[in-house]
Amino acid sequence: MKYIILKLMIFYWIMTTNTISAQEIKLKITDDSAYFLEEADSILVYRAAETSLNGLFKRANYIHPLYGLDGTVITEDFPEDHKHHRGVFWAWHQLYIGETRIGDGWELKDLRWEVVSLEEIHSLRAQKTLKTEVFWKSPLWKDHLGNEKPLVKETTSIAVYPKKGTYRAVDIQIELVAMEPDMRLGGSEDVKGYGGFSVRMQLPEDIQFLDANGKVMPQNLPVDGNGWLAFKGTMDVSGNATQLVIIPHKDNPGYPNPWILRSKASMQNAVYPDPGAVAVPLSMVKPTRMNYRLLISDGSLTTDSIIELQNSFFIK
Repeated sequence: MKYIILKLMIFYWIMTTNTISAQEIKLKITDDSAYFLEEADSILVYRAAETSLNGLFKRANYIHPLYGLDGTVITEDFPEDHKHHRGVFWAWHQLYIGETRIGDGWELKDLRWEVVSLEEIHSLRAQKTLKTEVFWKSPLWKDHLGNEKPLVKETTSIAVYPKKGTYRAVDIQIELVAMEPDMRLGGSEDVKGYGGFSVRMQLPEDIQFLDANGKVMPQNLPVDGNGWLAFKGTMDVSGNATQLVIIPHKDNPGYPNPWILRSKASMQNAVYPDPGAVAVPLSMVKPTRMNYRLLISDGSLTTDSIIELQNSFFIK
């Protein structure tokens, strides 16, 4: 009898272990990139090494590809219409030290990102978390020996959760600390004022924009924020729907942020600061902290489900 019970216990352990491992997120870190997978399914790639298009439009410190649940590549990199756009990225047009303009991270001019560390943050929870440390540098800001000096220290974490039903969550936290006194950060110097957390994604003909109040129509100028924004459309030849939801955290500076939304040939942007044309101070002591949750779904997430997942994100 004891032998039978032992066999049953072993069988149960094997079955539950296999079930758990089937939901395991894997994180592979190389010198160039960090890869998140669930079993054989690719989830996203964080790009640490600098890449370019024939030496132009150099970029690093961004996410591409971001995959849908069915393997569809949601994001775009080096798009023909705006070659400086890149996957999931966070960037600004204006960076000042005093009254001196130091580079344009949005258009990739006189600014680069030196990723100095990539490490996994271990947890007993099911997610995998990547932590990065990045220095922003510019050829316009050097020491007396001619070496580029760090302008901003960025610490970013990317936490990827196992697929749950018809969606997967990805949490991104970005912290910025000035490395020089009297630094300011701002968006585009026009009425649009775009800058900050952005996604360059596929925009099929049937793309829909939705928030908690229903359909949202993109405008040339920023659209008022009602918390989260959902983007839904047919992004591959199979005809299956893909849904991406961006949820800014309620503790983000300027929440609820306005949105720059585009239905073709551009990016989607959770605007910070607002108005973007007015640069805001970066502290050397207190980090400017921004948190965002991405939900990747097959299109079946309802408004109520998104609000519930938003609320769970808010209490983190």
